[in-house]
Amino acid sequence: MTRISVHWFRKALRLHDNPALLAAMKDCAEVYPIFILDPWFPKNMRVSVNRWRFLVESLSDLDESLKKLSLRLFIVRGCPAEVFPRLFKEWKVTHLTFEVDTEPYARQRDAEVVRLAAEHGVQVIQKVSHTLYDTERIIIESNGRPPLTYTQFQRVLSTLGPPKKPVPAPTLENFKDCNTPVKDDHDMEYGIPSFEELGQDLEKAGPHLYRGGESEALARLDLHMKRTLWVCNFEKPATSPNSLTPSTTVLSPYVKFGCLSVRTFWWKLTEIYQGRKHSNPPVSLHGQLLWREFFYTAGAGIPNFSKMEGNPICVQVDWDENKEYLKAWSEGQTGYPFIDAIMMQLRTEGWIHHLARHAVACFLTRGDLWISWEEGQKVFEEFLLDADWSLNAGNWQWLSASAFFHQFFRVYSPVAFGKKTDKNGDYIKKYLPFLQKFPSDYIYEPWKAPRSIQERAGCIIGKDYPKPIVVHEVVRKRNLERMKAAYARRSQNVDAQPQDETSKEGK
Repeated sequence: MTRISVHWFRKALRLHDNPALLAAMKDCAEVYPIFILDPWFPKNMRVSVNRWRFLVESLSDLDESLKKLSLRLFIVRGCPAEVFPRLFKEWKVTHLTFEVDTEPYARQRDAEVVRLAAEHGVQVIQKVSHTLYDTERIIIESNGRPPLTYTQFQRVLSTLGPPKKPVPAPTLENFKDCNTPVKDDHDMEYGIPSFEELGQDLEKAGPHLYRGGESEALARLDLHMKRTLWVCNFEKPATSPNSLTPSTTVLSPYVKFGCLSVRTFWWKLTEIYQGRKHSNPPVSLHGQLLWREFFYTAGAGIPNFSKMEGNPICVQVDWDENKEYLKAWSEGQTGYPFIDAIMMQLRTEGWIHHLARHAVACFLTRGDLWISWEEGQKVFEEFLLDADWSLNAGNWQWLSASAFFHQFFRVYSPVAFGKKTDKNGDYIKKYLPFLQKFPSDYIYEPWKAPRSIQERAGCIIGKDYPKPIVVHEVVRKRNLERMKAAYARRSQNVDAQPQDETSKEGK
């Protein structure tokens, strides 16, 4: 029987290190590369125009790369469970390949697609390549439960050996015996979606700093890997949360969308480290990829991982519901310039440094506003280009001291923390330009500036920019007592979670 394959692109929007794509081509007469615009995502997840733009660019780049192999990308609209039965019949499909996805909706969706494929006599091939390891294998090796500390996690990985090496990108040689039937009206039926179709206004997008796609991802990777000394000496806590240009790689959006293979990233670093003195996990670049793996494993093995209720590792906290506070925080109107500048960078550019994420997450939750981490998770889900279900949920639980990290008495100051790396407040002036004329002595606390200075700066606090919505020194003490009470109330039938031996400052 002639083998006709469909390869389903989801997160692995790339040709390099795509074992499921290579499996689709094996002994194949016809191959259809598809991406499904699933209506579940815009209905159930918050997606900013910046992230839509990144996705559209990634799909366009993928289509251009496929054209060089005499293929095309088929963008299919609809629910996968409704789309596939039609495609199976129309294209006489014999094989379906795709990359393993561990998120709850993806598991449910994929199980249904596998069932439908069996009904239509279609063989399904799934390959692990979005993570360094098979998360199920890690959980099995950890006695059936995901490790809850980074050190435990490393201990389990030491029994598994290094990650698999990436597989090569396909070449024209791989396609010498197969083709993709493309009709003249391909772009009409299966073309890249317009922003109008997606219901997005591109005019509302922020500055175009990070172009989506595999080509851009590999170019950025190569650029960073040429900085050999920087790569070897990299220590995440030593980077700046408020530098005017990113002090880290900003490869996270490309890894999130699978434009860059995490295994390719890992082994490029391994080549550079070879024979050279270098930093080590958790603070090294290898360490950052292991943090990603850590949270992917937790997300795959812990029920209700993105919620407080029903989450067995999460401290149950009586968070307040304050819509005004939440709105002020998400819109950068708290009256604390360091916090507000971070939120403005997030909303406009779609990326912020990990320590900046720490600062605003602590401020929203246990530090100042006492609002649930689930609300912050939603805002990050909408605006971050690298919004990733597992990492987003895991990091918010960490920063709210709800799971993984329990030193809730360590609170980021919305004033002092930013001053450590930017005494003059240049970062604040960039993202809150109306504060540009405030002298550095007052840029972090403009409400303390005399009226004459406020007038000279052209910004009256309480009129042109809000006064602080809370007094940090006061609410911090009150919230510490509330966290103590929440810990005291912890259900006795939940095992006490061990404190990690490594500092989250390395994340």
